[in-house]
Amino acid sequence: MNLPEQPSGSEPPARPSPASMRASDADRDEVADRLREALAEGRITPEEHAERIDVVYKAKTYAELEPVLSDLPAQHAPGPRVDLRKEQAPAPPPPQSPHLVAVFSGVERKGRWLVEPTTTVTCVFGGAELDFRQAVLSKGEVTLNVTCVFGGVNVVVPPGVRVVGSNFAVFGGTDLPEDDTVDPDAPVIRLTGMLLFGGVSVERRAAGEKRGRHRHHRELHREHHDEMRRLHRERREEMRDARRDRLRELRDERHRGR
Repeated sequence: MNLPEQPSGSEPPARPSPASMRASDADRDEVADRLREALAEGRITPEEHAERIDVVYKAKTYAELEPVLSDLPAQHAPGPRVDLRKEQAPAPPPPQSPHLVAVFSGVERKGRWLVEPTTTVTCVFGGAELDFRQAVLSKGEVTLNVTCVFGGVNVVVPPGVRVVGSNFAVFGGTDLPEDDTVDPDAPVIRLTGMLLFGGVSVERRAAGEKRGRHRHHRELHREHHDEMRRLHRERREEMRDARRDRLRELRDERHRGR
């Protein structure tokens, strides 16, 4: 999953400057190694070294790392040095409609597709398959709003993505995998909406990994929906018979009152 990329519009946003990009742990270690060499060469004092090391491991961007090495000569021999030149990220995929509808049918999204901040899925006696493993999130947290009536939605997410269920279910439910990351900045997919005799099943699977128990779970899911439809049909027939009996009683009472 590529994160984050801004959705394309009439006027794409300007790319941030290299200096404003976030530095990695490897970048900070490179600068720390260069400072240790400068200390050994006598270019900086131990006090300056301690002060700069403190700055290095608190730095979040390249702009905060650059001043630490600004008064030291460039390093010509092979060795660590912060390189601000980064490969350009690939262009985001073309936008698609954020509204998916399946009425007595099915709908799917897979491959490399752009996930809008909010995607709505409506299933009425139908199903949806959403594969996020190669998807591009437009934000760090996106919302999947599901309205499911006698249907089901199957979702596949890659490792490292947090899925939060905030939807409401009546004679249905949501099956979520356990969290596999403690990173507070991990991408989030938030489930909202209402499930009525329907359900959402979320499976965590790496790209290229074949589906295993998911197929069995989906079959059980379909059997559950078939059973719910049967119970709903029987309940509807019982209510219709009860209304017919009640109308017959009211007619008999009117006739007796004449």
